[in-house]
Amino acid sequence: MKPITVTSPLLPDLDEFHELLREIWDSKWITNNGSFHQALEAALCEYLKVPYVSLFTNGTLPLLTALQALRITGEVITTPYSFVATTHAIWWNGCKPVFVDIDPATGNIDPDKIEAAITPRTTAIMPVHVYGKPCDTKRIAAIADKYGLKVIYDAAHAFGVEVNGESILKAGDMSTLSFHATKVYNTIEGGAMVMHDAETKKRIDYLKNFGFAGETEVVGPGINSKMDEIRSAYGLLGLKQVDAAIEARHQVAIRYREALRGVKGITFFDDMPGVRHNYSYFPIFIDAEEYGMTRDELYFKLRDHGIWGRRYFYPLISTFSTYRGLPSASKENLPLAHKMADSVICLPMHHELTVEVTDKITTLISSR
Repeated sequence: MKPITVTSPLLPDLDEFHELLREIWDSKWITNNGSFHQALEAALCEYLKVPYVSLFTNGTLPLLTALQALRITGEVITTPYSFVATTHAIWWNGCKPVFVDIDPATGNIDPDKIEAAITPRTTAIMPVHVYGKPCDTKRIAAIADKYGLKVIYDAAHAFGVEVNGESILKAGDMSTLSFHATKVYNTIEGGAMVMHDAETKKRIDYLKNFGFAGETEVVGPGINSKMDEIRSAYGLLGLKQVDAAIEARHQVAIRYREALRGVKGITFFDDMPGVRHNYSYFPIFIDAEEYGMTRDELYFKLRDHGIWGRRYFYPLISTFSTYRGLPSASKENLPLAHKMADSVICLPMHHELTVEVTDKITTLISSR
């Protein structure tokens, strides 16, 4: 039996994709800011309700480039509860990550803990909208303004997420997205950066193309991180389906919650008031004492039945060899992040999950 995994890619209509591939083939323009690249940037600006978008070849490179573009140095306050690319981007820019504990109600960085981590060397904050749940952007903005810090949001999971009708991608100085195949919306591999003004977009577009500002002028030590025409075309077709995919995920979340709400020792996040969620993931948290089984015991039980969940995010970034020696990485500094990492399983969550499959998953969890 084919394993039931956490995600399933959003695939465009094959006939339509073939037509666009033929257009690209006939045009002989396959990369370097072609017509499909430009069209996808415009379409994403409209869909996401943001002024400027710059496309990248994956979701890590916009994080790297955002730090470079804002000339971030010294220390960057961030969360240990994320995918490791968040902190790697800080490290690659020669900066020092400073870890802050999380809010257990959301999994996001706790604004109450940020100020205590600020030093004279702090220049930026890099929060993460974990599982697509919005950070407390107003409180983070107030702290950043008070201390003169930049804010770059890792919004890899937050495609289309809104608070009271406004995109959370407008928060901070920049936000970055991942369009990896595991995401709600994908371009196979890909990513994007959201910024607020045309001048910043111009600089970002230079930096993602080796720093070239023309045929012979290089204005900075850029990198090659452009999205090609094929993936841009793929993304244009995927954008037609993303709303239906999000609604299908919503229905899966409803079924999970209805089935698991009364199971002792199992908790999960409910929707946040006023938020348009995209249902990127469906994490559950296991209290071993109440549930009668550890997180790992349940994880492997599900695997034995063909259900491949994911312990996401486990282990914490702060426990990896590159970062564990940092003073802020101590377990005593991050008790809530450790607790969440040690108890989480992300259940399969994608637009193709059937009632039969979700019933199988919830029955296995309930019948411990």
